[in-house]
Amino acid sequence: MFNYTNMNTKVKFELEFPIQSSPQLLFNYISTPSGLSEWFADNVNSRGEFFVFIWDDSEERAKLVAKKSSERIRFKWLDSEDDSTFFELSIQVDNLTKDVSLIVTDFCDDDELEESKMLWENQISSLKQVLGSR
Repeated sequence: MFNYTNMNTKVKFELEFPIQSSPQLLFNYISTPSGLSEWFADNVNSRGEFFVFIWDDSEERAKLVAKKSSERIRFKWLDSEDDSTFFELSIQVDNLTKDVSLIVTDFCDDDELEESKMLWENQISSLKQVLGSR
């Protein structure tokens, strides 16, 4: 599933990925520095609500702006000029089937939409490998 909304210069988009995992285990991988280091970045450090994501030679800093245990986590990149942007990872569990999905909400420039979607698809593929999910 894919949704997108154009907000000023940034485009908001949502991606949904089915994940074979318990919501509690999945939440650990999306909300802790050690979990995020397994699939999202080469290394992740945190001090309170501030996280540092490290890839090769680059470093990005983000502030944890919302967290609801076993449900969702939202970060705001500190170098973002647009105050309304963030990236959020939320866990949805189907009440009937108990199927688990990870919903990614992010923002990008309009001309980077396909690239951003591909980046998230690759990241979530890494997460699924770590979790042993298909």
